[in-house]
Amino acid sequence: MSASYQKLWELLKQRNMKKKDLEELSGLSHYVINNKLTQNKTVTTETLEKICRALGCTMNDILEFVPDRKV
Repeated sequence: MSASYQKLWELLKQRNMKKKDLEELSGLSHYVINNKLTQNKTVTTETLEKICRALGCTMNDILEFVPDRKV
């Protein structure tokens, strides 16, 4: 299973927010937002907590686990 942050991007879109807004609200770096989250890479629980606090949501609102694709 892999983590997917598609729900996070959909939430930002619904709120008419950009990644830059998330950086500012959460205190996370450009690298974490654009390189780790955009590429569905592993991040710490602390990172997810910062996003949830900034957006007033839960981890279920921004993260889902999807089955790995079989090649």
